[in-house]
Amino acid sequence: IDLSMSNIEKFHAAQLPKEKVMTVETAPGVRCSRFAKPIENVGLYVPGGTAVLPSTAMMLGVPAKVAGCSNIIIASPPARATGKLTPEVVYVAHKLGAKCIVMAGGAQAITAMAYGTDSVLKCDKILGPGNQFVTAAKMYVQNDTQALCSIDMPAGPSEVLVIADGNADADFVASDLLSQAEHGIDSQVILIGVGLTKEKLTEFESAVKKQAEVLPRKEIVAKCLAHSYTLLVETYEQAFDLSNKYAPEHLILQIDNAQSYVPDYVENAGSVFVGSLSPESCGDYSSGTNHTLPTYGYARQYSGVNTATFQKFITSQDVSEEGLKSIGKAVMTLAAVEGLEAHRNAVHVRMEKLGLL
Repeated sequence: IDLSMSNIEKFHAAQLPKEKVMTVETAPGVRCSRFAKPIENVGLYVPGGTAVLPSTAMMLGVPAKVAGCSNIIIASPPARATGKLTPEVVYVAHKLGAKCIVMAGGAQAITAMAYGTDSVLKCDKILGPGNQFVTAAKMYVQNDTQALCSIDMPAGPSEVLVIADGNADADFVASDLLSQAEHGIDSQVILIGVGLTKEKLTEFESAVKKQAEVLPRKEIVAKCLAHSYTLLVETYEQAFDLSNKYAPEHLILQIDNAQSYVPDYVENAGSVFVGSLSPESCGDYSSGTNHTLPTYGYARQYSGVNTATFQKFITSQDVSEEGLKSIGKAVMTLAAVEGLEAHRNAVHVRMEKLGLL
């Protein structure tokens, strides 16, 4: 945990703005600035129930700490067998300096953080993955003006898309597919084979079957694989075209010269794992990138969690007399076109007193 949190912190600290205030003089005497401020109260949803996920607490909590959020609230359901939180999640919460841990999961946990209760601080933003009920609750509260609460993204059941060619190691490919299949019965795994022979395809399928049979969560894996697919194409361009249309949460490239395809060929993906020695598991835990990523194809318009997810960016403008002379008449002209006389007058009265008209 300590190693993983250290790497996550390094990667997310590097994402902080290089300067406290970014300022541009857009016209003589007109200085426009932008600066970042942390979101004060954030609620972090850490799934539980069928699996223990301290990694999600790390992935959400470390960037929140790096961004400078004042109050970090963690919600996580207790273990079904014991009714207690797993010690790993508690350890991470203490390292983050979290204000409290809400021992609840599902839509009820999202509701508590969005609206607040006698014992749970109302959060300004809620982040974290979950099942379809958690995702639905997050999307509901972000549209409720009574909640006044934003979310990171619709992060639902996990998915992976692996692009593999004839030189890919079948055991590596199978292990990557199964690493996501074990998440849940509503997860989905996709293999896109580039120029595969029938023999190579059979090799992949046999490796999946062999590894799946010995997994502790093989029943879940079997149900996931029942609605997962293998797609065959002839070229790498076709493979990336299909991948970009699917917009996977995780994209794994087990192809020759994988590095040469990133970033130019990747348009839509939550996170990319480049080369045969970059399993998705590394990103889930210890490489430093974030594993809270958009699913359902939302990678077309959403980014994964990052440091900026826990910040809001405020702009300012400082207009001098020279600045009014530069842009004042343009402002008055546009205000008049829109029929907003008070807008026009706010500039006119200043320019008149300064003798600029």
